[in-house]
Amino acid sequence: MQNPTRKPPTSYSQFFTVREVKEFLHLSTVEGVCFLLDVPPVEPSPVLQDYLAETIPIAVASGSEKAKSELIVTPVLVEVRRFLERQVSLFSGEDFTVEESLGLKGRCDFLLSRSPEMLAIEAPVVIIVEAKQADLKTGLGQCLAEMVAAQLFNREHNQQISTIYGSVSNGTQWQFLKLEGQTATIDLSVYSLPPVEQILGFLVWMVQQNL
Repeated sequence: MQNPTRKPPTSYSQFFTVREVKEFLHLSTVEGVCFLLDVPPVEPSPVLQDYLAETIPIAVASGSEKAKSELIVTPVLVEVRRFLERQVSLFSGEDFTVEESLGLKGRCDFLLSRSPEMLAIEAPVVIIVEAKQADLKTGLGQCLAEMVAAQLFNREHNQQISTIYGSVSNGTQWQFLKLEGQTATIDLSVYSLPPVEQILGFLVWMVQQNL
């Protein structure tokens, strides 16, 4: 039962924990189930390989979220779009207010849409949230809230997308989630980057499930 003395979060960033998402958005969770078994890695382009060889040491040495976002996460997501022949779109820092009364309001860190449309979000399928203070656990609640928002958005816009995928990342570590109906599955494994091949494989696979 929802605690009547607690007010719902007013934005994505206020969903600090998985417990809060479950309480206010009425989700159930399954933990520890790896839904990415047997997903093949994707070979990065020489451009991405060379770029990450230069930028990963800089981002790690800096330690800032901004550096890791700009120097690692963004180029990896751009590579996903390139691999899928630009049939998907990447949004960063875009307003994604879906339902203010539920706290599903604010800007998403990163969002991959199955539509090539770049001027407006059309069909969100993958949500990526930057971990706060490099701790992946701190981003799980926000990521789940944004995944629920993506699910509602698709339903309201008649987009037939059965599963929303998500990831929390600090650049060099990635954790993955999926949402089907009211059940969220959280893979408790933490995947490292480098190497980039497996992370690329996971991200490409998640988008392809809804193409």
